[in-house]
Amino acid sequence: QVQLVESGGSLVQPGGSLRLSCAASGSIRSINAMRWYRQPPEKQREWVATITSGGGGIFYADSAKGRFTISRDNSKNTVYLQMNSLKPEDTAVYFCNADITTTVSSNMKTYWGQGTQVTVSS
Repeated sequence: QVQLVESGGSLVQPGGSLRLSCAASGSIRSINAMRWYRQPPEKQREWVATITSGGGGIFYADSAKGRFTISRDNSKNTVYLQMNSLKPEDTAVYFCNADITTTVSSNMKTYWGQGTQVTVSS
């Protein structure tokens, strides 16, 4: 059994910053890519950023480039999203996912967290 738990979402003023965390726990053998997605109100979920297992591959959606930074701490099975210069259009539920191989099965599977709410408003 694997769980991903996001934290750090909050209400923040435009121009402010937030740091989201997503911690994976359970019967984990290895974690490959980790990603952040977001779902704005009444819109579809959209990809935000990806970081590969070694951290050498980092990719951002155009909306995140220059303002968001994805990072990970493999010793803690945790991925972070530092968000700066936040805008009202960044308001969304933010989800993480990760490609995980468990100690139970050799098959890699993508797991999702439950999401954390980010609201950017004055």
